[in-house]
Amino acid sequence: MSKPVLHSYFRSSTSYRVRIALEMKGITYQYRAHHLREGEHRKAVYLAVNPQGLVPALVWSDGTMIAQSLAIIEYLDEMVSKPRLLPKDAGGRARVRMLSQMIACDIHPLNNLRVLNALQERFGAGDSAITAWFRHWVHETFEPLERMLAESEDTGRFCHGDEPGMADICLVAQVTNNRRFQVDMDPYPTINRINSACLELEPFRKAAPENQPDAE
Repeated sequence: MSKPVLHSYFRSSTSYRVRIALEMKGITYQYRAHHLREGEHRKAVYLAVNPQGLVPALVWSDGTMIAQSLAIIEYLDEMVSKPRLLPKDAGGRARVRMLSQMIACDIHPLNNLRVLNALQERFGAGDSAITAWFRHWVHETFEPLERMLAESEDTGRFCHGDEPGMADICLVAQVTNNRRFQVDMDPYPTINRINSACLELEPFRKAAPENQPDAE
């Protein structure tokens, strides 16, 4: 397999997801940093790579580019069979996708950097209002997510069974992001337990924001 280039930003939770998946699959890659707060992702040189101007983007030596973190993760799971990031059975895959999308589709789009910047620049929101916004949308999803994980027989040491997968990748990246906004995690013991179990594993620690070349 060719050595891909990961276009990333250390603090981007979506980039964190892909870094975890790459580490879990044992895929070595080149790291290209784009400082989101300085607008490097909007420069022509990166738009030539990913016209959407978002990270992450994974580019192979043949020029194939894949953006969107969940699409990248599923692609990697199909390219490298072990360890599996989605279960073999259709029901299990659907459950893992459901849990993953609760975070990736219901929390992240409302709380990503460009939305938070728009709240400030277009609507005059101050730091306290932005923090309240971020926490609100986390709690809107984490409350049902906690119940679903706590009450399901399919939940094991991790979100689905006793091996980490795509849902755990999304969960850990979101919990890490929550710390920047001091989200109260006390109401979520099952989420906290799974997060702690993941952070015992080297791929999750190695992919963490603070361990990236562009960390500040």
